[in-house]
Amino acid sequence: MDGRISNFLQIAGVRRYTLTEGAGKGLDVIDCDTGRIRFLLNVNKACDVMQLYHEGQNMSFISKNGFTGREIPFLNRFEGGMVYTCGLDSVGGREGFELHGSLHNTPAEIVRAECCEAGITVEAIVRSTALFGANLVLRRRIFAEIGGNTVTLRDTLLNEGFRDEDYCLLYHINVGYPMLDEGARFVADVKERVARTEWSRQNAEVAALAGAPVPNEEETCYFLKLARPEAALVNEKLGNKLTVSYSNDTLPHFVHWKSMASGDYVMGLEPCTTELDDRFAYKRLAVGDSVQFTVNIGVEKL
Repeated sequence: MDGRISNFLQIAGVRRYTLTEGAGKGLDVIDCDTGRIRFLLNVNKACDVMQLYHEGQNMSFISKNGFTGREIPFLNRFEGGMVYTCGLDSVGGREGFELHGSLHNTPAEIVRAECCEAGITVEAIVRSTALFGANLVLRRRIFAEIGGNTVTLRDTLLNEGFRDEDYCLLYHINVGYPMLDEGARFVADVKERVARTEWSRQNAEVAALAGAPVPNEEETCYFLKLARPEAALVNEKLGNKLTVSYSNDTLPHFVHWKSMASGDYVMGLEPCTTELDDRFAYKRLAVGDSVQFTVNIGVEKL
């Protein structure tokens, strides 16, 4: 260790604690700080990323619901968060399934939470099982270098059952103020943009631009085909660029969601295994097989 450092916590660290008040009471949190980025992991919610900060500035959208462990309807408990992992049974809204699936609401088992000179590593297991049904296991590894500006999620999905299983995944990455602000731009090499709704089609020319908040503004959503697996939000006023890159072989689709509504001001960058609505399709995982997904979220100064 560097002789100028008496305790590694001077430059980076991992802390674990439990929230004690309000709707979030009882939620277990892993607080990770690389010295440049800080990210909070929600153990009760699939070890998803609650918030991400870059040099002290928030990058994430947190809905008016905040964080809660209560089992209440989706619209009353959707927190946004930096990463909300959707699946494995469904994504989007489909009859007979919870909106955006059940994975995010499954508690994780933490098997490693470590900070050392090699970096911050958190490993977790999230199980999706049913009597006479599936036995799917998601092994999640979250890593960030000390002093680095990128957090990497590497998820391995295993079929530990005795029959082939359907699955789907969508990484709902939600950017909020101050990273999202009027004049911020969505940047990607878009080969094709398909509007999800008529309102989205009417606003396609400004799909990439963040405007000022508008009371009760309808959301827009687009299915994109990208030339390379990377998309970014650039905020020149703030001087930051947030980039999402991902494993295109296992996440071949991308959804771009934008809400300019006052109080619900958010942009979603969402790599996924499938699109939504009538474009939805499962992937198939054979007995004993596994598939790996990688998502990187990085923030850099312009």
